[in-house]
Amino acid sequence: MSSSLASAFLNNFLGNAPHWYKKTIVGFLLANIVVLNIAGPYVTGWLLIIEFIFTLAMALKCYPLQPGGLLALEAVLLGMVSPQVVYDEAITNFPVILLLMFMVAGIYFMKDLLLFTFTKILLNVRSKVALSFLFCIVSAFLSAFLDALTVTAVLISVGVGFYSVYHKVASGKTFSTSHDHGNDDELRAAHRENLEQFRAFLRSLLMHGAVGTALGGVCTLVGEPQNLLIAQVAKWDFITFFLTMAPVTMPVLVAGLLTCIVLEKTGWFGYGSLIPEEVRNILQQYDDEQKQQMTHKHTAKLWVQGAVALFLIAGLAFHLAEVGLIGLTVIVLVTSFNGIIEEHQIGKAFQEALPFTALLVVFFTIVGVIHSQHLFTPIITWILSTDNVSLAAQPGVFFLANGVLSMISDNVFVATVYISEVKASFDAGDISRQQFDLLAAAINTGTNLPSVATPNGQAAFLFLLTSALAPLIRLSYGRMVIMALPYTVVMTLVGFAAVTYLL
Repeated sequence: MSSSLASAFLNNFLGNAPHWYKKTIVGFLLANIVVLNIAGPYVTGWLLIIEFIFTLAMALKCYPLQPGGLLALEAVLLGMVSPQVVYDEAITNFPVILLLMFMVAGIYFMKDLLLFTFTKILLNVRSKVALSFLFCIVSAFLSAFLDALTVTAVLISVGVGFYSVYHKVASGKTFSTSHDHGNDDELRAAHRENLEQFRAFLRSLLMHGAVGTALGGVCTLVGEPQNLLIAQVAKWDFITFFLTMAPVTMPVLVAGLLTCIVLEKTGWFGYGSLIPEEVRNILQQYDDEQKQQMTHKHTAKLWVQGAVALFLIAGLAFHLAEVGLIGLTVIVLVTSFNGIIEEHQIGKAFQEALPFTALLVVFFTIVGVIHSQHLFTPIITWILSTDNVSLAAQPGVFFLANGVLSMISDNVFVATVYISEVKASFDAGDISRQQFDLLAAAINTGTNLPSVATPNGQAAFLFLLTSALAPLIRLSYGRMVIMALPYTVVMTLVGFAAVTYLL
């Protein structure tokens, strides 16, 4: 009886995750206690970071919220971070939480317009190189004036739309039939090979788009949260920020776009897959059927969504309000004028974003451990010491150090820590205003560019990894790292050279 009960507890623990994974998480929880008592909180803090990254890497085995949450709770119980620090981190990042709660839901209600528009693009742009370049450069442009998470939400919505249309037909159903596109049991054998190629096609487009959000986001004051933070400390306006960053961001943008073309032409690192002709034909049939069934009511919905899309772009570009509040406005406008007024209809829109929002708060707990245990302090102190690094070399070293730390931590947190230390040095008279501006530019570009190496380095990448789309197209942590690698190398090398020689 006791054996059966123990087996039941094990089966219930982390649900359907493999037993080896469950045992690994238990091992982590026990090891942290031992290491804390033997080596102290500093070493345990770094161990905790590695363990949390492992839960992200295994996201397709088990959603990271539960195992990562257990590690975070243990950190609080062991006294490595206080609940107040976790709360403070969450409050500091409340605009991002608000964005995820409302903006992603707002994008959900615009999916008809998005699928309509992107289906036209997919069917009319026959060249995969041109299509990939278009995804990358449009994502970069939008991220420069909107924000990376909103653009990523659009990419995810489009990807799910394309995938669900083909998966439905490949499972022997019509376009109008309800269908679970996450279940392959009904998939016909003849379509399985095409589905795998279509998954590879979508993976490449989404990764080009995700990298594009980083290429564009670094350029402007509103592109990423840490940009605004750094600009406020440095007292830069929109134009000053753009011109200060341009010697680094413009060469990196060109290099990134060229990398996109090279990857598609060579097929390296998982890129280059073409859309199967069967899939294109099915999407064409879907588009034709949508045209035939287009009623005045449906047309009116598209017009409403188009008008709200223009408001969204203007609202974000001119920063009329916090991004999340603009997202809430989008929800109110689209649902009001498209007749979506029942609670259960509205609730579906929040299913995608809220699990990730919870995961992000867990991540802030890990960031709180970094802050409480001063894990990055020795690195910052070493760099700021002119005995170790000359003034001329400091921007380049800052760029690399910020990049490496942003790969494993939250780039907003890294930027906050570094710009605070640099501002303190400036206020104390240790560095000149010119040196302060150089270091601020290095911090901004360092936290934005090399951090594309890992999903935890960029919130947009992490959002994509933990979205409902990732398991559908088999986009794992490891695959994202491999596909991001060429971009990481190019953007880091060009960025470092520009910071060192052009700033």
